[in-house]
Amino acid sequence: MSGQLKEVRNRIKSVQSSQQITKAMKMVSAAKLRRAQDAILQMRPYAVKLQEILQNIVSSTEGDIDMALANQRAVEKVLIVVITSDRGLCGAYNSNLIKLAKQLIREKYAEQYAKGQVQIMPIGKKGWEHFVKNGYKINDQYWHLFADLNFDHVKQAAAIALNGFIKGEYDAVDIVYSQFRNAATQVYVAEQFLPIAKVEHKEGNAKQKIKADYIFEPEKETLIAELMPKILNTQFFKAILDAHASEHGARMTAMDKATENANELLRDLKLSYNRARQAAITTELTEIVSGAAALAG
Repeated sequence: MSGQLKEVRNRIKSVQSSQQITKAMKMVSAAKLRRAQDAILQMRPYAVKLQEILQNIVSSTEGDIDMALANQRAVEKVLIVVITSDRGLCGAYNSNLIKLAKQLIREKYAEQYAKGQVQIMPIGKKGWEHFVKNGYKINDQYWHLFADLNFDHVKQAAAIALNGFIKGEYDAVDIVYSQFRNAATQVYVAEQFLPIAKVEHKEGNAKQKIKADYIFEPEKETLIAELMPKILNTQFFKAILDAHASEHGARMTAMDKATENANELLRDLKLSYNRARQAAITTELTEIVSGAAALAG
């Protein structure tokens, strides 16, 4: 019986130690989440408006000038940017992103993948480890981007996609990442990054191209050539910030749930310990009373 009590005591100490760790990780993630959340909430309206302007310009100037980053061509070679985290302990966050990337390949790029023409560009250690382990064709230049997250480094990573598309190394570029909603909610999405999507609206059953009424100064060609890469770099940075905030939200939620589970486990263990202790005391009392009765007899 004493051995059973000791085992339960050791389990209680182990769970209490784990609970202290999960509480600390939750607090750290909460602090990091506040900073990451402020960054994406300030960035998102600006990035969304820039993307709207870019799509309207592309849609309204089609055929007028040559826009290399908006050229629609037969998709033979594909780059998929998969943004995961560097660390685990964030629930199903990383596994959901990896599953979505594989689903995208199966449903959209199965033919290209069969020919070995799909390349993965992982950002985040967890995605990099998975795709390397499973033999995918990867570009591993910027998997460690979160170690020093800033716009200049993100721009260098985005340049791989932009320059590769212009040179014909890729015919399509997609980004798989998590959009931040709140600490408990992340939306996993796969978005087309290149070529730039065109915006159309319907009138009845007919689709019509949007004609944006912009005044270009300086001339349209110069402005678009200068503006387009900058807007795309901003979109790429927005996806990184979304993923960064989502990671900390997912980890905070996971650690909060782990702390609650530890509380429930501790309650059950303490109940088991008290029952075992009461049983041990009852047994000892019974032995004492039985011994006393035997001596008296």
